[in-house]
Amino acid sequence: MSNIRDLEADIAKNKAVIRNSRAEELLDSLPESPIFDLVVTSPPYDIGKPYEKVQPLKDYVAWQAEIIKKIVVRTKESGSICWQVGNYVNDGCVRPLDIELAPIFYGLGLKLRNRIIWTFGHGMHAKRRFSGRHETILWFTKGDDYTFNLDAVRVPSKYPGKRHFKGTHKGELSGNPLGKNPEDVWNIPNVVGNHIEKTAHPCQFPVGLVRRLVLALTNEGELVFDPFAGSASTAVAALSCNRNFVGTEIDRGYCKIARTRIAKAMKGEEKFRPIDKPVYDPKNSNLSIRPKEWS
Repeated sequence: MSNIRDLEADIAKNKAVIRNSRAEELLDSLPESPIFDLVVTSPPYDIGKPYEKVQPLKDYVAWQAEIIKKIVVRTKESGSICWQVGNYVNDGCVRPLDIELAPIFYGLGLKLRNRIIWTFGHGMHAKRRFSGRHETILWFTKGDDYTFNLDAVRVPSKYPGKRHFKGTHKGELSGNPLGKNPEDVWNIPNVVGNHIEKTAHPCQFPVGLVRRLVLALTNEGELVFDPFAGSASTAVAALSCNRNFVGTEIDRGYCKIARTRIAKAMKGEEKFRPIDKPVYDPKNSNLSIRPKEWS
């Protein structure tokens, strides 16, 4: 119990805590009782990035199952778990990790609320299949009485002036003055090139992506956990929404980056791309003009 008291004291003092350790080590030090209000993470995809050890897919799935099981028992009944994943690729064959991992959550009694598609404009170009430009967020809840603050994440309506054309509300405005539901396909630029959030981490996910989840699935002062914290995008998102954060990251270099970003976020100085900023239209670039050589 001393570990949970130490963690709680650390969070109370600093609001955001990141430990340089494996996720399993932190989780095993905590009691098997509800602690987390929201878990948001993007685990390694088992594709050979510098921060991971490649292993057979069945071993990777077993490892993920071990961690997920430890997380579920420590998540509150009103809480959510969001697992953001891409594809496992071997010999040119694609295995979507959301399909591979979903049975783990089902087996633990969790309920899938959305399979959110995150689409983005940049990535590696494929030659023998269509280039991948999306990843998936699996949003699970433990129970039916879960936190969901839709009004906090509404987006502008396409037709705010639309009215009911029949029935008892004929002639009245049919939309919500706060905007519409953001739906389950999110077009958010990924963190590459000269993106304002770019760090040395090779697979950093955007703060705006996490921020929408934090605003919708938690209330102020609640605790967000990221077992694969990387450069701390989840921490920045949590702090910007006045939530608390705890995370683990095994790479010391990324931990250093994470702590720098957390310190800046605590002061309100960490920059990130607003989710309501319009996605850049490439037609506005001179590079969109067809070159004469191709005529």
